[in-house]
Amino acid sequence: MAGRKRAASRNHATNTTTASGSARQTRSSARRSNVPDIYRQMLVEADVQPDAPLPERPLKRRRPGQKNEEPPKKPNPPEITPKIEDVDDEEGIQFEDVPLPAATIQTVYRDSDEEEEEEEDDDDIQFEDVDFSVPPNLNNTEGAKDANKDLVLDFSTQTARGAQKTVDRRKPISRAEKDRRIEIHKTHLLCLLAHVARRNRWCNDAIVQDTLRTHLTKKMVKYLNPGTQLTQFGRAQSLKDGLEQVGTMYKTKFQITERGLRRALWAENEEHLKGYKLPDDVESSREKPDFREAAKSLRGSRDVGAQLYCALLRSAGVEARLVCSLQPLAFSSGGPPLGKPPKPEGKLSIAARYAQMQQNAANNNDNNNTANSPDEVVCPIRRRLGHPNAMAFQVPTVHTASSSREAPPVPKKIRESRHPVYWVEVLDEAHQKWQPVDPLVTDSFWKPQKMEPPASDRENCMTYVVAFEADGTAKDVTRRYAKAFNAKTRKMRIESAEATGERWWRKVLRAFSRGFTSDLDQIENNELTAAELREPMPRNIADFKDHPIYALERHFRRNEVLVPGASASGTIGAGSNGPLEKIYRRKDVQIARSREKWYRMGREVLPNEIPAKFLPKRAKQKTDSFDDEEDGDPDGTVGTPIFTINQTVQFKHPPVVNGRVPKNRFGNLDIYVPGMVPEGGAYVADELGARAAFILGVDYAPALTGFQFRGRQGTAVLYGVVVAAEHEEAVRAVITGLQDREADIEKELRAREALKTWKLFLRGLRVRQRIWEGVDSEEETQNPDTTDVDKGKGVAQEPDMEDAAQQSDDSDEAGGFMIDDDYAGGFMAD
Repeated sequence: MAGRKRAASRNHATNTTTASGSARQTRSSARRSNVPDIYRQMLVEADVQPDAPLPERPLKRRRPGQKNEEPPKKPNPPEITPKIEDVDDEEGIQFEDVPLPAATIQTVYRDSDEEEEEEEDDDDIQFEDVDFSVPPNLNNTEGAKDANKDLVLDFSTQTARGAQKTVDRRKPISRAEKDRRIEIHKTHLLCLLAHVARRNRWCNDAIVQDTLRTHLTKKMVKYLNPGTQLTQFGRAQSLKDGLEQVGTMYKTKFQITERGLRRALWAENEEHLKGYKLPDDVESSREKPDFREAAKSLRGSRDVGAQLYCALLRSAGVEARLVCSLQPLAFSSGGPPLGKPPKPEGKLSIAARYAQMQQNAANNNDNNNTANSPDEVVCPIRRRLGHPNAMAFQVPTVHTASSSREAPPVPKKIRESRHPVYWVEVLDEAHQKWQPVDPLVTDSFWKPQKMEPPASDRENCMTYVVAFEADGTAKDVTRRYAKAFNAKTRKMRIESAEATGERWWRKVLRAFSRGFTSDLDQIENNELTAAELREPMPRNIADFKDHPIYALERHFRRNEVLVPGASASGTIGAGSNGPLEKIYRRKDVQIARSREKWYRMGREVLPNEIPAKFLPKRAKQKTDSFDDEEDGDPDGTVGTPIFTINQTVQFKHPPVVNGRVPKNRFGNLDIYVPGMVPEGGAYVADELGARAAFILGVDYAPALTGFQFRGRQGTAVLYGVVVAAEHEEAVRAVITGLQDREADIEKELRAREALKTWKLFLRGLRVRQRIWEGVDSEEETQNPDTTDVDKGKGVAQEPDMEDAAQQSDDSDEAGGFMIDDDYAGGFMAD
């Protein structure tokens, strides 16, 4: 913005400027004299001249139409300060529209949301060493231009990335990947069970128990084994007092120096597993000698501590269980990931770099201790301080007294979950009940609710809790510790992964059972069942999905309907303003199927039944783009009707009359289930059934047992036949004869193949004998070709021998030697 003054007032302005300049110089000198000396001294120490002249005011922009000729410069211009313009003079200024400079946009990117996000953010910060001793260059025009620019912070990208990170979810895994994860989940479960069973056997080791028994006093043993003369309450209280004394003693003596078992996690990328290494403080008790050494030193992981505590109680005669919360790999896509690989060794954290800078500064101070100027050694940390004289301050050097004794190593802090993975259950004989005891992690007795970790815990996840007794018997006691077993915990177990998951888990635990159910087992089973039934109704809608007791209508599958007359057990709302939804019992939900599905299950829908529901038909892709015909109903309002099992009866084919088997229009009979065999008939499940019935000349119908689908098309599978009941025995006898005949034929073919092989082998031997006839044995052994043949290397040359034998049959020369009649007859014999 620039302008010119009026010509009429130019002389007056010149005189005014000269007078005002001299007056301002007088006021400036008076103001400098009023500045205290202490501030002037501080400015001098900061290398800033207090009397430095102000920079010349930049010239104004010329008005359009003004000549671009610059006024001639005077050889020695007088030092005149810029003039101060009056308000009246600004009335004649004409302004020009000047485009604003482009804004400088600064974009900030957020790092990953891993567990060590704060440390990674600190590592990415790079500090710049600023030297406050150098005065700023006020005459730098480029710096002035940069300073005049407006700094614009655009947080739109930051906000968008942050919002995306909160809403972003992992992609759902495919069916093949889920099946693979289920198999890995099962294998991991078996490995963890074997691991806990082995540790349980170590707790019964006599050497370990003898080593730990020395830490118990007679008073502790007496409290742990109360007499039968006490009352029920007295016996339970005596056991509690003994466990409290033993727990206090054990907690003070055992030291946690290693990391125990923790939750297994999936890696998001295979690259993350290449540089993965176990932590340095991983548990070292991997064999029984290591476990015995840990019993002597009372040092190790907290898992080993719980195992040794179990062995200690067993040595005192207490019936104790070793309980473990198994940590298998999950089969679902949810849950926390493993995280990024460890950082390379060359990249130091901010704390390590700060310590390294301090060490370098200390070394520089020691090397330059005789320097006269304090500016020779400048610590980069002091440069960041705001005080002008901060660089002149010398950090006093503290000399520590030398000692021949080395300082003890600082114990490394182990960060683990606040909830245990291993703990112990003790039998309260007075109440015939198992009670949990954990003196190391939670320091609790008789409090099972303290063992379950929260859902946000990365190190621990309670899905399977298995208790092992001294005799090796294992029992699943997850329902005792899980607060929401049906709503949350069950979804992470194998029972919800596949239909046969519960049966598979029972089969696994059957390998660790004692073979019979004792009275104590029955009491515990009733207790666990009652705890499962006492579980309250879920408080959010997500927990109702696949719940074994309750269900919401929004979670019904396409073929699930309510039984007629089903009543709601309660209501729940989606949020504070959402509509209320009715909660039904899972037993009131039934599966409905179409007529074809019920027919393949051996049932048929009763006539005049009203469908329970209509399924909308799936839109089919048109094979011809010019085909305007619509599939399904012309109105498009009616779908596939489905019916419940109460609307069906068992299907029956027409009976067999006079040996005649009923058939459909394709000449066979549908036998999807055994109940579909017609009355008076018999089903012979054998591939040779049709051939046997044809040989006997009896009436039969091929059995259609199902369809084999390839894509969207199915092929009928025919296996076995349906004949009259009186012909069943004869058909089975013929089938047995046919099978014996096929076995004889197969045996004969194998014998012919063996004779053919022997014939070829004997031909080769006769050819070799004819070639080396009349040659000494020593010369034959010295020939390398013979040695190779004898070692079996001439097997590949057998086809050439066969060709030579065939050539001997066709020609008289016989490959270079004459055929003897006796010899020819020898290898023509079978």
